[in-house]
Amino acid sequence: MRELTYVARRTVEWREAPDPKLQSAGQAIVAPLAATSCDVDSSILAGHGFIDPPFALGHECVARVVETGDAVTAVAPGDLVVVPWSINCGTCERCRAGLTAHCTAVPYMAMYGAPIGGNWGGLFSDLVRVPYADAMLVPLPAGLDPVAMASASDNWSLAWRLIAPHLKARPGARVLVVARGSIGLYVCDIARALGASEVLYVDPDPEHRTLARTFGAATADALDPIPQGYDIAVEATGRVDQLALTVKSLSPEGICESAGNHFRPGELPLLDMYLTGVTLRVARDNVRAHIPDALELAASGRVAPEKVVSHVFDWEDLPTALPEKHLKPVFVRVED
Repeated sequence: MRELTYVARRTVEWREAPDPKLQSAGQAIVAPLAATSCDVDSSILAGHGFIDPPFALGHECVARVVETGDAVTAVAPGDLVVVPWSINCGTCERCRAGLTAHCTAVPYMAMYGAPIGGNWGGLFSDLVRVPYADAMLVPLPAGLDPVAMASASDNWSLAWRLIAPHLKARPGARVLVVARGSIGLYVCDIARALGASEVLYVDPDPEHRTLARTFGAATADALDPIPQGYDIAVEATGRVDQLALTVKSLSPEGICESAGNHFRPGELPLLDMYLTGVTLRVARDNVRAHIPDALELAASGRVAPEKVVSHVFDWEDLPTALPEKHLKPVFVRVED
């Protein structure tokens, strides 16, 4: 089989690898059918990652189940499934607590798409082994488009977690989104659907702002701090200076979720945060725990994740099209 491999800045190529094989009765082999790049993949392709190439890329996809071990009961060959980005067993203490990105059954930070916590391959591959099929794989609900939901492995479900629980606790909250890619746009869509009274989307890209306005958000190309302006804020830029401006705009006891991949250091306005009483969470997502709720919202018809898909490419175009700058390209493999 082939793995799409990151080899240098803005350069990926197909490389041959052995076909994955089942290694236990609880495993599955899947074939990605609709795969997309995460916002962090864009940073890696731009040369801002912290892991040296080469390595297999990709950690967001909807896949077809090809083969399952005898102990697998949740899915069967032929099923369409969402493949979460992190490897998790589903049975350890952390997994049972919903902390699936911190599973103790595998090396720390084990994931698809980067050789962290072992080499698990990438979801831009012809075939992928899933070590804990019942724990990891989530059937795609009938009626949902795999292209629209290619990001349910990470960014779509992450966006749900960044905003939905907070709006449930604070109905009608004012929401600030400071972003550069798909995560922030998904947040705008979800925030509108779940009853935010106001959404401001900040992004220098005019096309992104135009899309955010279709989700009912006001927009700006830059952020001047708005003291006590917002109850909930989401930062997804990977820039500490933007995170600092974001937290300065929170109301007393406001909440800020940072989904940016902060590869570079910076300073935060800690005194301002202390005086305001800010809650700041900077974290990778325990995505497996949130995929079902995120898919349920997508299936409700109240949101439009398909609008964030910027391009649809053939699977064979991955080496040439992935390094190009696109908001949310989805690569589709035609089944035989």
